[in-house]
Amino acid sequence: MNLIDVNEKFKTEESCWNYLEQMRWPDGIRCGTCGNAEVSTINRKVSKETDNKRGKLYQCLEDSCQQQFSATSGTIFHDSHLPLTKWFMAVALIADAKKGISAKQLQRHLGIGSYKTAWYLAHRIRKSMEETEGSLFTGTVEVDETYIGGKFDKRRKRARYEKPAVVGLIERGDSGRVRTMRLNTVSKATLVGTILKHTDEIAHIMTDEHAGYKSVGKVRKHDSVNHIKEEWVRGNVHTNSIENYWSLFKRGLIGSFHQVSVKHLERYMAEFDYRFNNRKDVDIFIKTIARMCNVTPMQYSQLTADRDPAL
Repeated sequence: MNLIDVNEKFKTEESCWNYLEQMRWPDGIRCGTCGNAEVSTINRKVSKETDNKRGKLYQCLEDSCQQQFSATSGTIFHDSHLPLTKWFMAVALIADAKKGISAKQLQRHLGIGSYKTAWYLAHRIRKSMEETEGSLFTGTVEVDETYIGGKFDKRRKRARYEKPAVVGLIERGDSGRVRTMRLNTVSKATLVGTILKHTDEIAHIMTDEHAGYKSVGKVRKHDSVNHIKEEWVRGNVHTNSIENYWSLFKRGLIGSFHQVSVKHLERYMAEFDYRFNNRKDVDIFIKTIARMCNVTPMQYSQLTADRDPAL
């Protein structure tokens, strides 16, 4: 579903609310607290003075519950004052942007009043793109580590951890799926541990000559290329796929966001992974909205809380 389709199908608040209700309750409305199907509708007037455009509100008729709720209660949309039409357009823009779209661009395109609101909106959408679980990678799997950010300079007023290490795995073949994560340290323990955790025991691992991969052959079938000696491909042995992905990710960070903080890096990584893994899915917009209906709310205070440098 492209931007024109989204704008046409979800041009009104009512159409957005109806779609969310169908997405959350395909078999009929149920209380999100107790699951009771007996509910009453509370009609609310739209107020031009307060710009109240929220959809239907329901109340559970279970005597021990009596909870009031709506289609956005308990979801990533919870407590948002933005019209759902802008939420839906933001999802379409982010899901379609190969190299990402900044909060400033969202603010301009959607006519959002403040940058802070657009920034919070974008991070909540990224939150819904995080993969909490997934099957093990199998077949031929390329693994590569890299660092995000500019060259460390001790003269600058920033800590060394602000140039974090990350590792990525990509599964060759039809799936072509990728999975990336941040590392506290780049060592044999973290690299081999990552491979053990995310790959099947029959996987064939491809890496470069980094010393941390030397013992991979003890736990998985393993081949490597030596970039130091300018060996990039040896038959079927190479890490070009994962390196191409890192190129896309870094160009996106530099071109669209310029720089990102360590605290939020993993959320940006989740966004790029999700978009890459669903690049062939024509219904990525619908899939993203469905995920947002099943992600718990993220408070602004949680987003802006101080990060522990040790993490």
